[in-house]
Amino acid sequence: MIDRALIQEMERLQQEGTPYCVATIVDGRGSIPQVVGARAVFTKEGLAYGTVGGGSLEVMCQEKSRALLGGDKAAKSHFQQCNLQRDLGMTCGGEVALYFEVHRPELDWNIVIFGAGHVAQTLCRFLLELDCRVVCVDTRAEWLDRLPRSAKLDARLVADYREGVDRIAPGADVILMTMGHRSDVPILREIEKRKLDIAHLGLIGSDSKSRIVRKQLGDDGLPGAFIDKIICPIGEKFGNNTPPEIAVDIVSHLLKLRRAAQAS
Repeated sequence: MIDRALIQEMERLQQEGTPYCVATIVDGRGSIPQVVGARAVFTKEGLAYGTVGGGSLEVMCQEKSRALLGGDKAAKSHFQQCNLQRDLGMTCGGEVALYFEVHRPELDWNIVIFGAGHVAQTLCRFLLELDCRVVCVDTRAEWLDRLPRSAKLDARLVADYREGVDRIAPGADVILMTMGHRSDVPILREIEKRKLDIAHLGLIGSDSKSRIVRKQLGDDGLPGAFIDKIICPIGEKFGNNTPPEIAVDIVSHLLKLRRAAQAS
């Protein structure tokens, strides 16, 4: 059975950008304190959700999770077998096999797209071929419904685009491609208001749109440092103005920016 509460807790930690580790009992023999398949979510602060049986076993899992989260940032998993009596001093005479999954949202490539129109439809499909997670925010259910179904894509329906700012994970790349600058500007204001940690902030459009948006933000009193970080128009200039080729331009630009950041 799917533990929806556990999934919700993982989503919450993911959205907050909090590193966490999921410990799962994948096998067991003899007397063990939980069933095979039991899972627990740990952060550096301790148990966040679930249980693998409590007692010394859970303490060991908590310490192992803390070590994994604080160690080699390339480590994504760990497998461990444990004799409960010999290794942990428990009266249970069984053995368990544990699998630890390490999740570091701050290291993931998260991309948030505002607008699910023609370019976004193709862009999302391209991005799903890459090692990234995508959130696409729109006020129009009919456009979100056209997006592909994928565990890597969160199609988020909102009444107001500004509500989608809640879905921006720390260090994410953010791309605005709504119906025009009138709907883009409120999103930019909200992002600046919240002082979000964003890797790159891009805006689809033209040089003319860039001038209009920057002037409006300046007139609204937004700091120049924030305005200067906006990449508009975003996208390499390889293709023409058809949605697929614009999407290719944007993917190319995102990859270029990401590689430059990793090299610095």
